[in-house]
Amino acid sequence: MEQLSRQEKDAIREALRAYVDRYPSQNKAAGSLKGTSAGTVSSIMNGKYENISDEMFRNLAAQVGALPKAADWQVVETSAYQEIRYALDDAQRWRNVTWVVGEAGCGKTTTARIYARENREVFYILCSEDMRRGDFVREIARTVGIRAEGCTLREAWGLILDNVIQMDAPLLIFDEADKLTEPVFHYFISLYNKLEDKCGIIFLSTDYIKRRISLGLRYRKPGYKEFFSRMGRKYFELEETSANDVYAICMANGLQERKKIDEVIRDAETCGFDLRRVKKAIHRAKRMSE
Repeated sequence: MEQLSRQEKDAIREALRAYVDRYPSQNKAAGSLKGTSAGTVSSIMNGKYENISDEMFRNLAAQVGALPKAADWQVVETSAYQEIRYALDDAQRWRNVTWVVGEAGCGKTTTARIYARENREVFYILCSEDMRRGDFVREIARTVGIRAEGCTLREAWGLILDNVIQMDAPLLIFDEADKLTEPVFHYFISLYNKLEDKCGIIFLSTDYIKRRISLGLRYRKPGYKEFFSRMGRKYFELEETSANDVYAICMANGLQERKKIDEVIRDAETCGFDLRRVKKAIHRAKRMSE
């Protein structure tokens, strides 16, 4: 692997600087980064690269968004994008809780990550079915910038609360939250109780969560009734991606021949306008035109 040039390292430093600006302090930002230390972050921020390996620079680049964007893909403000941005901003500003529901591939994850990158005190957590309670709590702690190694779950929660309370406008984004196992989901329910009025919370998922909550209510599972009530007994349901959205995405990404655009739209329509499919279809159409 080729050595990084000074120019490349400077670019990573600037991306790191932007990343640090999103946190209340440089130490908190360093605490959120995997495989690094506050000293390493400080050295890079001050332009002292001598004892920092290329591997460390690459590790940081992957975490702070300094890697080249794939084919300069342009994100378009679809209807779903605008609705998600509204929900995120509203939750952060008023410290409320909202569960956003949308079809797979409508842009939930992309929009949330962009919002987190562009705003201070916004923390994005990707949930998964293999998370245990300890994994879940410690991932929140790490994302917020807390080193929780050696702490009990109760201690980690205490550190999270202490830090969040001190922030001006904190927002936690939990993506694919419906994938959490039942034991973790119960713990997940207690999250709202601990952070109510202290932090904005956004949950993102497909509409599977509606069935899960409905079953929880029907079988009177602990915590479901209280949680659903505090959500306002409703979901923030996104508009479906439309042919007009796909058309705008094609135009923004350099596919302007009407015949080719129509082919992409027809292809996307067969899979519910999944934007991942749209991206692949545009890539294929552009390659075939070369």
